[in-house]
Amino acid sequence: MKNWQDTLVQPTASLEAVIEKLDLSAQQILLVTDEDKKLLGTVTDGDVRRALLKRLDLSTPVVQIMNMQPKVATADWSKARLLSFMEQQQLLQLPVVDADQRVTGLETLHGLLQKPRQDNPVFLMAGGFGKRLHPLTKTCPKPLLKVGDKPILELILESFVHSGFHRFYISTHYMPEKIREHFGDGSRWGVSITYIHEETPLGTAGALGLLPYDEINLPLFMMNGDLLTTLNHLNLLAFHEEQGGSATVCVREYEYQIPYGVIESEDNRATGIKEKPVHKFNINAGIYLLSPELVKRVPFNTKMDMPDLLQEEIQSEKGVSTYALKDYWLDIGRIDDFNQAQSDVDQLIEE
Repeated sequence: MKNWQDTLVQPTASLEAVIEKLDLSAQQILLVTDEDKKLLGTVTDGDVRRALLKRLDLSTPVVQIMNMQPKVATADWSKARLLSFMEQQQLLQLPVVDADQRVTGLETLHGLLQKPRQDNPVFLMAGGFGKRLHPLTKTCPKPLLKVGDKPILELILESFVHSGFHRFYISTHYMPEKIREHFGDGSRWGVSITYIHEETPLGTAGALGLLPYDEINLPLFMMNGDLLTTLNHLNLLAFHEEQGGSATVCVREYEYQIPYGVIESEDNRATGIKEKPVHKFNINAGIYLLSPELVKRVPFNTKMDMPDLLQEEIQSEKGVSTYALKDYWLDIGRIDDFNQAQSDVDQLIEE
């Protein structure tokens, strides 16, 4: 917010002065600071209404009605983290302070929503053969199979574009010319697309080693090109930044029921019986956020799978977080999944 200084008010200001300044600033909030701009509290339209309902005199000092424990952000918070925090706390404004609690700015929900541009790179994996979807993929790469009236990969791309992302990389191998022909340079969506071609399949992580490292200076989204999901990308980005570490992997809870009664025993004696028990696991959802440093550690043109890469990070204690995916998610790997996607897509687009 360019005019955040207009919201500053001294603790000696009266309720009457506060009302006048709220009206002039038109921001629905004032920041109460001392002479060094250290934040002491905040006053909103709601605080003023409550004061008037209590019939407080207009000469009442602002310190008697202000919120003395306001939520704050710091200048290093990304837009994604700001939006996620304000949504969780149901805030319309959020003061920005330095390490000494001095005010350096004011973010507003309206202002953040007016500038939906995210500079994080997005890497979409579209090089697979899709053998389990034969015969559909004999003449068409799996990412170009249509779900509803659009290819799977286009739905994924547009979901990121809707969230403000504009820097895309797409890995190709199988029928790369068809993918390039459909998406071009990305100008149709107002974004840039760079293609990363695998001459030979490099596994689920190896293509990272083909990226132009000098362009990867922010956490990178990496996502399989055969997923249908309503994931909130900004919430995931905010989570990754809050957790720190080199990687965040999205996980999905998967239940498996053993179709038999299970006998527990010890020394040939039964100790318990469980009828068709259900086991729950967190499975890899094929969506990741990777730090630039991790991306740059992937060797050039070397076959590598994502579980191996993440295991190295875990063993090195560089920090790998898990993000529980509660949103709709479907891995379109088999014909049954593809048919399910056709049934789901219209409702998902409406949402």
